[in-house]
Amino acid sequence: MLKLYGGVRSRAVIVQWYLEELGIPYEFVLLDMQAGAHRQPDFLAINPMGKVPAIVDGDFKLSESGAILVYLAQKYGNMPQSVEWQSEVIQWVLFANATLAPEIFSEATREKATPKLLTPLNRILEQQPFLMGQEFGVVDVAVGSALGYMVMMVNLDLSPYPAVLNYCQRLSERPAYQKAIGSRS
Repeated sequence: MLKLYGGVRSRAVIVQWYLEELGIPYEFVLLDMQAGAHRQPDFLAINPMGKVPAIVDGDFKLSESGAILVYLAQKYGNMPQSVEWQSEVIQWVLFANATLAPEIFSEATREKATPKLLTPLNRILEQQPFLMGQEFGVVDVAVGSALGYMVMMVNLDLSPYPAVLNYCQRLSERPAYQKAIGSRS
């Protein structure tokens, strides 16, 4: 059975949300980060960087939430067949982790970055229900979780972006989201 390693208030819940969406059986291993469980030899054998989330799927070990999401989409999910569509999925996952979250979570860049990033997202979501079209997918987990955390943690006002606000609301009502993240918000 796949094992997902995480800590309290860690990005592991993003992976957990996607596992729930996919209906993949998994064991959640809660590490006591305050006690340094992520720096113990048994966990460092899984992720030498000592960070969560990490997964073990059979003999395969992987860390970094974005990489885990892409792996799960490729192995268990609905990853598109064409290289072009796969690349677009990866682009959105990287956007969530490397652009959207860092620029909005940073107080120094938030004011300038918010309209620059959320205006185009709003336009996309005015045209379609999900980021890549009509169907929910892994990119919605990556971007949707970043947006959700922004609302929860930095109290970001999404009212100037009604399509983004509606998108976040619809994602938060999904049963898998509720099971993984809803109880924490």
